[in-house]
Amino acid sequence: MSELKKRRMEKFRRADLYLVITEEFTAGRGTLRVLEEAADAGIRLVQLREKSMTKKSLFRLAEQFRRICDRYDIAMIMNDHVDIALLTGADGVHLGQDDLPLKEAVKLAPDLIIGRSTHSREQALEAEAQGASYLNLGPIYPTQTKNTPVHPLGIEIVKEVGPLLHIPFTVMGGIKERHIPGLLAAGAKYIAMVTEITQAPCVGERVRHLRSFWGRE
Repeated sequence: MSELKKRRMEKFRRADLYLVITEEFTAGRGTLRVLEEAADAGIRLVQLREKSMTKKSLFRLAEQFRRICDRYDIAMIMNDHVDIALLTGADGVHLGQDDLPLKEAVKLAPDLIIGRSTHSREQALEAEAQGASYLNLGPIYPTQTKNTPVHPLGIEIVKEVGPLLHIPFTVMGGIKERHIPGLLAAGAKYIAMVTEITQAPCVGERVRHLRSFWGRE
């Protein structure tokens, strides 16, 4: 592993709450404002996820996103687009099951943190074997922020798969504040959230409160 990737993984590993931002779910406040408020509140890991934006517009947004992340020393993950991640200096990219194959992504971008969405024990173990830097288990609960044919996996997937992995894993999908204690007890360390944060009346207050479950202020 290169020194650059090691530094990026160190940034990733110090995180707790994993904020995923999509313009559609920002209650009209915009991606960058939500990011700024979360950054001020101590968020350490964020993902920019836009499924309907043009490539050019997404690239410009990612450039601005990156500058804010640099200012606060936040690990930035780009959803889907390896090329935009590389061009904007993002720390990593998150790939779905239908995106670029993991082995090819690792060859193309050896210095990037490369995450993979997984929906079963088999997919999780395969992602680790193929070189993923981290993987996501989900959806844990029913979710409205992502169209997926996968049925909710429930907290049992964390208990089943977590002990088998040698790389970090995140959990995502319909997670609310009330779920955090149980997920942490089950072995989850990095919990990804969208609307629970991005549609809160005060993003900063919400981030500070949610991070308190990890004993962070």
